[in-house]
This record gives sequence, structure tokens and C-alpha cells, in this order.
Amino acid sequence: QVQLVESGGGEVQAGGSLRLSCAASRSIFSIGRMGWYRQAPGKQRELVADISTAGRTTKYADSVKDRFTISRDNAKNTMYLQMNSLKPEDTAVYYCNAIINYRNYWGQGTQVTVSS
Repeated sequence: QVQLVESGGGEVQAGGSLRLSCAASRSIFSIGRMGWYRQAPGKQRELVADISTAGRTTKYADSVKDRFTISRDNAKNTMYLQMNSLKPEDTAVYYCNAIINYRNYWGQGTQVTVSS
């Protein structure tokens, strides 16, 4: 089991930046892929980015490529999402995700609001 806690959300103007953090309650060295998802009002939750155990492999949604960067620091049990050049359409609740023994674990989410 693991508990995930997101932080770093907030309100920012278009073109601005935010850095989200996802702190895990246990070591993430043995956790495989971890990811960031987001859910905007009235829309389904979607994958934003994910990252392999050692951080060598990353995947991004087309809508955030070249603007967002996912990373993880296994020594600090933390995953990050650096978001640059934010757009109003990036407004959503952002969730951290980990899969352990085929079970999905989610954080409580952090709100990101981008104003035009």
C-alpha cells in the first residue's frame, strides 16, 4: 500500500509555470511506472504524463508535450510535474497515480487554475 499526497497547485496566468509534487508514504524504489492525470469539470480523467521506475522512460499527452516535464526522485519518495507555458485549457484537478500489485493508488488531487 501507499498514500500519495499532491501539492503545488494554485492559480496562475496563462504563460506561467507551476511545479507539482507527489509525496509517497513509502519508498518508491520498487514502484513501477507512476503518473500524473488530470480531470477538468465535465470531462473524463486523462493521462498527462507517466514515468518508469528509474525515470529513463517518459510518456506525455500530445497536449502537454514540450511544455510539461515529469520526473521522480526515488531517494525522496517524490514525483514531480514541471508545467511551463500554461494555458487556460490546462485548468483541472491534477492527480498522482501509482500501480502496485495491479492496484491503482491515487492522491487526493491538487487544483490548477490558469486564467487568460
